[in-house]
Amino acid sequence: MMKSDEQEIKNNLSKSAKLVDFFIEKALKNGSPDVLYKASRHLIEAGGKRLRPYLTLKSCEAVGGNPDLAIPFAAALEMLHNFTLIHDDLMDNDFMRRGIPTVHTMYGDPMAILSGDLLFAKVFEVLSRNLPQNISPSKVLSTIKITSEATVTICEGQALDIAFPDATTVTKDDYITMVGAKTSALFKACAMVGATIGGATEEQVEALGNFAWDSGIAFQITDDVLGITADEDKLGKPVGSDIREGKKTLIIIHALNHASIKDRETLLHALGSQEASHEDIENTITILKETGSIEYTRAIAEGYKQKALKTLEFLPDSQAKNDLRMILEYFVSREY
Repeated sequence: MMKSDEQEIKNNLSKSAKLVDFFIEKALKNGSPDVLYKASRHLIEAGGKRLRPYLTLKSCEAVGGNPDLAIPFAAALEMLHNFTLIHDDLMDNDFMRRGIPTVHTMYGDPMAILSGDLLFAKVFEVLSRNLPQNISPSKVLSTIKITSEATVTICEGQALDIAFPDATTVTKDDYITMVGAKTSALFKACAMVGATIGGATEEQVEALGNFAWDSGIAFQITDDVLGITADEDKLGKPVGSDIREGKKTLIIIHALNHASIKDRETLLHALGSQEASHEDIENTITILKETGSIEYTRAIAEGYKQKALKTLEFLPDSQAKNDLRMILEYFVSREY
């Protein structure tokens, strides 16, 4: 991706993020006790790319809708995303996210759970209180149905992710199923909700949902690669944390199937060990590179990117369609 394209994407993300963040700030501004609302805003105020609300707004625009009408829905889905992050960090016992201490590190486990629960409740409060005047009751129900079904799927994906470290065998298909549920489900919901608010046909809603699903898999696979290869300061969390947590990412699955007996022992020694030294992690990363597992994983991400791009061709040409194409390119070429 050209630097100019990347800068344009970042500018577009920044513009939409300001609109969404302003709405979220209003939704979470007042409440008691104050500590609960501070905890709920903690990760949101730390920033983030706001990719999911961007998908909502651009999907609305891509079907000829007014993206301003989709802002509350985009904000609600971003709050849903942050709810999952708070609980995810707690389950993984992660101490850093977006370059700052995680919510449970700052406020304790009970308050982290409650702040996540608050965000989840606020999602449906926002969806029900900020409806465009011209939206039909059936479309309102559709957005709520899409959002609730995505949340169920995310929980199922998280359960699989928790179970994988203890599983003796995890295949590529198992991994794709987990990633689809944990990451792509929300991407898909964002696109489908945006399209619904934009007045899309059923076929357009389905096409954008499929585009976002495959984009989400490409995004998460790239995220796994960056967890091994990225600059730690840019990433905002320790490189190699997935190894210490024992996560069976596609990189690890491939390496375990292709490493020598000695290298496989080295991998298994570090995998899932919170006591793994910096040297253990470095040795593991070297094996991941030498087995071709990182390049293999990048190629899989590229395949899902191409599949998503093909699906996107269902839509009529527009600037919003091009913006969606560019954000997908960014998903697999980003450095953090």
